[in-house]
Amino acid sequence: MTWFALLALLLGPVLLAEALLARYEVLVYTAGWRAPATGLPPGMPYARGADPGRPPAAYLVYLDGIGKRRFTDTRDGGQLVKALIAAAPELRVLGQVQPYSPLAAPLANRPVWVWIRRHVGLLLFLHNVMQIFVAADHRYRPLYNRAVGGQIADQLRLAGYEPHSGVPVVLLSYSGGAQVATGAVDELRARLGASPLLITLGGFHNGANDLTGAARLHRLTSSHDRIERIGTWMFPQRWAVFRGSGWNRARRAGKVTVHRLDPATHLGRNSYISPDAHRADGRSHLDHTTDTVLALIRERSVAGPR
Repeated sequence: MTWFALLALLLGPVLLAEALLARYEVLVYTAGWRAPATGLPPGMPYARGADPGRPPAAYLVYLDGIGKRRFTDTRDGGQLVKALIAAAPELRVLGQVQPYSPLAAPLANRPVWVWIRRHVGLLLFLHNVMQIFVAADHRYRPLYNRAVGGQIADQLRLAGYEPHSGVPVVLLSYSGGAQVATGAVDELRARLGASPLLITLGGFHNGANDLTGAARLHRLTSSHDRIERIGTWMFPQRWAVFRGSGWNRARRAGKVTVHRLDPATHLGRNSYISPDAHRADGRSHLDHTTDTVLALIRERSVAGPR
């Protein structure tokens, strides 16, 4: 037996169990057996940054990659959020949304996952990967979009957002968070009257979600990002031949703009969010990504509602 066959034999039952469990939350949400949680841990604010006593320039919701398992951000995502808050005190920033949980329940708070984290940490990532594919599956996608889109809308309200106020809402997503961000557009329009600005960083998504209600989508990418490139290959709705997909309709409508962050990679020492890797102009990849994101947000804020 080859090592590949042995690995498949060991992981096969795990992947099957994860595939079944990943659907569980969205079905529980749909059946109404449990309502998504809205509370946060004691002492944790609903948003950081601008003074809550007056309208900020924009509300920024950060949707982290598959490492997200707590209300707080992953290490890399946390560095990006801190850099954004430090450079743009006019923004109110939310990082607590759980992109991979329709019930807004962090994995780290579930007793069984505490044991898994200590013994089989890989399963934490497999769980969130499977959630991306559930969110992309045509059978569950509308339900997942409504669940997590509703979670984002609730957290924005709790952070002080006034529906129909015209204050820009920005969904900044990293990796698999792009699947959730593109799916949240209709729910935010319906609940808040907001046309969100989408900024995807190495976005991994299937391209099926309708982006008509979005202000724009800025795709931050790199020719060195293999993971994002895999997503564009594996999902037919991202192929140019599928002209009727949400992604291709948005491209034809001029809603999608591509920004190259070469030579950044998706992960590792040279990632988009690395404070240690540097570009030719001397800026770190983290600084360059932060500057790019803020320039796009400020452009949107100056332009006003669309």
